Amino acid sequence: MAFLNYRDARPIYTQIADNFRSQIRAGVLTAGEKLPSVRELASELAINPNTIQRAYRELEADGWIASVSGKGSFVCDVPGAEDQTHQPLWAQFDKAAQELLSAGVPLQTLLLHLKQGGDTDA
Repeated sequence: MAFLNYRDARPIYTQIADNFRSQIRAGVLTAGEKLPSVRELASELAINPNTIQRAYRELEADGWIASVSGKGSFVCDVPGAEDQTHQPLWAQFDKAAQELLSAGVPLQTLLLHLKQGGDTDA
C-alpha cells in the first residue's frame, strides 16, 4: 500500500503521508475506506510504528483521513483533491489556448475545435 525510497531525502513519515495523498487523489483510496492499522503497516514496511503514527497524524491534521478511537483510520472526502490532480493539465491548456489566441486563431475556432474533439484544421 505504501512504498518507501530509502534514497529519498524526505523523512519516511513524509513519504508515507505523500503516498497516501497520491492514492486518495488518484481514487485508489476512496472516502470511507479503512486504512491499515498502524501496527499492520509498520509490520508490512518493517519500520517503527511511531513513524506510521506520525504520518497518520499529519494526514489527519490536513483533513485527508479521520481516526475513530477503537475503529481505525478512514479516508475522508477531500474536496478539491481531483482539482489538484488536474491543475497541471489546466495550466498546459491555458498556455496552449493563450498561444493560439496570440497567433491569431479566433476564439470561435478554438471553441469549435474543442467541441469537435480536435477535428478542425485551424
